[in-house]
Amino acid sequence: MFGKKQQAPIRTLIGEGTVIRGELHFSDGLRIDGQVIGDVVASGGGRNILVISEKAKVEGTVHAGHVIVNGTVMGPVISTELLELQPKAVISGDVKYERLEMHQGAEIDGELRPLRGDAVADEKPPLKLATSNQG
Repeated sequence: MFGKKQQAPIRTLIGEGTVIRGELHFSDGLRIDGQVIGDVVASGGGRNILVISEKAKVEGTVHAGHVIVNGTVMGPVISTELLELQPKAVISGDVKYERLEMHQGAEIDGELRPLRGDAVADEKPPLKLATSNQG
């Protein structure tokens, strides 16, 4: 209603004290309260949400649409819709985002880049030669 996208439901929880090793693919929503050693990737296209809670730790690439971080990520983060960095977020890696919301206290040790900038940087402007009207 009123043009707002409905948020995907969180269907999967990785509980506190749980450690997962390996690449993790999910659709819809995922909340991590434990530790993941490996990449966390949203699959299936469409809308999805990933929540990395205050006690969570991810060691690997994070790639999802809507990403909320309040824990620790050691690796690059790619958010194709909205990246929310809560006050206790700590990211050691490069961050690419479509839209960014960053709260005071969040830390990033890496490069911040909007995804829009990647498309522009990849396209080379056409070469135009100046002509002289002097004769």
